[in-house]
Amino acid sequence: MHVILGPNAVGKSTLLAAIMGLSHIHVIEGRMLFEGRDITDLPPNERARLGIALAFQMSPELVGVKFKILVVELAKRFGTSEFADRLVDDLRLKHLLERDAFRGFSGGERKRAELLLTVLQRPKLALLDEPDSGVDLESMKLMADAINFFVNEFGSSVVLVTHTGEILEELKAGIGHVLLDGRIAYSGKVEKILEVVKEVGFKEAVIRLMGGE
Repeated sequence: MHVILGPNAVGKSTLLAAIMGLSHIHVIEGRMLFEGRDITDLPPNERARLGIALAFQMSPELVGVKFKILVVELAKRFGTSEFADRLVDDLRLKHLLERDAFRGFSGGERKRAELLLTVLQRPKLALLDEPDSGVDLESMKLMADAINFFVNEFGSSVVLVTHTGEILEELKAGIGHVLLDGRIAYSGKVEKILEVVKEVGFKEAVIRLMGGE
């Protein structure tokens, strides 16, 4: 699991959008490789076929489409039906199954629902955009448990973006990358990065971590 940390408006979500190949993002320098294949010019649907999935911060309401239908159809398509009921229960989403997808969902419910749909796709690489933003501690813990299950059960990789870093206390995260001014300013152990960032903030943390204190 790789974690992208940094203050607001430095390009964290843009990085995930670029990896997914969304049309409003244009790569002007460098190449992207996935499992040894150059995917820089591939459209999002082809990247999805290769096993890359992006969980959005705000999924649209799907009026007339029951959330249950999305869950069942995704589980069938990606062969994850045996895990669907457990994940629905673990993420405490059972009461939403008969409602229109994302319609009237609270912030925490919306984040948990989007994570469920992402996990059910069993991607090789899941791109998670600030799952800990604007949710309560209970939702954060539920999502962290689901992410850990996803990584351990499916052997999948995760790139997770976070501003607060709060969810990382519940995750088995490995490498952290501090993003500043659109570039990765430092990479290292997540625990050490968080320790210094909490003390002095992102910019000063990079200086200290690089030995410039």
